[in-house]
Amino acid sequence: MADREHETDLEFFRAAMQRVQPLDVDEPPDMDTPRPAPVPLQRLADDRAVLQTLLVPPDGTSIPYNETGEELAYLRPGLQHRVLRRLKRGYYRVAAELDLHGMTAATARHTLTRFLNRCRQRDYRCVRIIHGKGRRSSNRGPILKGKVDRWLRQRAEVLAFCSARPVDGGTGAVYVLLQHHRASIT
Repeated sequence: MADREHETDLEFFRAAMQRVQPLDVDEPPDMDTPRPAPVPLQRLADDRAVLQTLLVPPDGTSIPYNETGEELAYLRPGLQHRVLRRLKRGYYRVAAELDLHGMTAATARHTLTRFLNRCRQRDYRCVRIIHGKGRRSSNRGPILKGKVDRWLRQRAEVLAFCSARPVDGGTGAVYVLLQHHRASIT
């Protein structure tokens, strides 16, 4: 039986090698052919990594963020996207609001910090912050809007935020979902 298997294997091998041509080993390889230019694979990988970090929001969320766009959106990593969807639809009752219109950046930051601290003490779950659309901000675009976006991302108690519905200020305001005060006490 083993001889028959050996013969079958040998037949398959011969059939597979039927059109193979032997190499002419007397002829040396052509040494004058220029070598291809080296490809800097590591540098290309580094460049791709840098571009990727520029495309991903600073906090690593998967929610699209377009700094030049109109709408703001943030979801703390680890939270379900359903939370942000509900916030966008106005599911949470707004317990307090802050209007930053006309403030300088320094005043707005101080006021925002105090406001969020008070909201935490009162255990408010959802608040609205009006930053304005920046229509009076020369051609640099909205100043406070971008700063509020960055400041809120830096706050540990902020779980999510998004641009408000048109009835509540649209892209000139954000709903902010705050962590329960009791939930953060350990």
